[in-house]
Amino acid sequence: MKGHIHILGICGTFMGGIALLAREQGFKVTGSDANVYPPMSIQLEAAGITLLEGYEAAHLQPAPDCVVVGNAMTRGNAAVEYMLDAGLAYTSGPQWLAENILRGKWVLAASGTHGKTTTSAMLAWILEYAGMAPGFLIGGVPADFGLSARQGDTDFFVVEADEYDTAFFDKRSKFVHYRPRTLMINNLEFDHADIFPDLAAIQRQFHHLVRTVPSQGRIICPRGVAAIDETLAQGCWSELATTAVDAEADWQARLLEDDGSVFEIHVGDGPPVIINWSHCGRHNVANALAAVAAAQHVGVLPPVAAEALCEFRGVKRRLELLGTVAGVSVYDDFAHHPTAIATTLQGLRARGSQGRLVALIEPRSNTMRMGDHRGRLASATAGADKVYWFQPRGMEWSLQEIVDDSEVAAELASDIDELVAAVAADARAGDQVVIMSNGGFGGIHARLLAALEAMV
Repeated sequence: MKGHIHILGICGTFMGGIALLAREQGFKVTGSDANVYPPMSIQLEAAGITLLEGYEAAHLQPAPDCVVVGNAMTRGNAAVEYMLDAGLAYTSGPQWLAENILRGKWVLAASGTHGKTTTSAMLAWILEYAGMAPGFLIGGVPADFGLSARQGDTDFFVVEADEYDTAFFDKRSKFVHYRPRTLMINNLEFDHADIFPDLAAIQRQFHHLVRTVPSQGRIICPRGVAAIDETLAQGCWSELATTAVDAEADWQARLLEDDGSVFEIHVGDGPPVIINWSHCGRHNVANALAAVAAAQHVGVLPPVAAEALCEFRGVKRRLELLGTVAGVSVYDDFAHHPTAIATTLQGLRARGSQGRLVALIEPRSNTMRMGDHRGRLASATAGADKVYWFQPRGMEWSLQEIVDDSEVAAELASDIDELVAAVAADARAGDQVVIMSNGGFGGIHARLLAALEAMV
């Protein structure tokens, strides 16, 4: 046993991944969280990791060798205050990862406002399919692996590179710790209004990340995105590979089906490779294009990457089909930003269905709660036929204004039971119902499926 680490905030996707990696390395791992819930709790318990509810000083007695502090922890938290008063050794999750896992690795990082989880899952699967046995830490659970993190058997490591801050004692973005050799920047928009005052502040952090990529490294990004171009204009010392969907770039994807279920990838003078998969949406095509370009940087040829993507099974909570009851399909999606909401709905709409597209949305992220995106939310749902907005407790502004401005039929709900009953009663065979939240949404997913079953 290498020692004992205790993780504060262990059930977050990132910190849960740290726990799995530490356990795999031979550490004794325990952890605390305010809300211990699946799917992360199931992964952790299966790995023999003890989970404790809440944040109590007693959780740190006897003292672990190191406390790994999640970025949701703040001063005033009982466990944090005890840790500091007792002089316990502590570090952040990103720093622990950098020092214990990433050192000496070829790190491939997926960054950007949207698509990080899906892109990193795609890339990890491509490398696995190619026999490269990568390690990875992904902010979700890829269906092809069944777990969010592993150490891997080679020097290749895929990481989801988040721009959120590191910890209460380290306000740099998480990703500056990772030092990637291959960096994907999927997109760049304003988000995380609780820690960034404006887009320029986010661009500054992204440029810190760009500075860490070696001259022989590769930066992969979409062509013609102003926020990314402005960031790179501050200085870029690495190979730059541009991507585009149905436009000119170093790496191009061309849709062969409008919904993105079939497309081809072109690079250089080589023949195109065709991907025919079970996923949809231009955003997923863009994600796949970046993953193929990243895989090629470590020696995986595009035809092999294309074969892998044809078998890619996706990620839990990324447009995950939970079930179909009486012809009503229910999806779970992590979308919590206007752009993500719009692209997810557009992707489902392009698939084509004789029924309606119904969205249930919980604006739960800090940026949503603060109202920074309120002016874009109504238009973001234009691809749906009907929208149910759920008003979370403690939100400082009313979603009624979004309902009033909606281009499609919209209703406001503040009670989960009433919302489930209303959706179940209105559902018709052929409908696609997508539940959007970056949290548990009060267990609405299982409750809606049960309500639909009861009406059969």
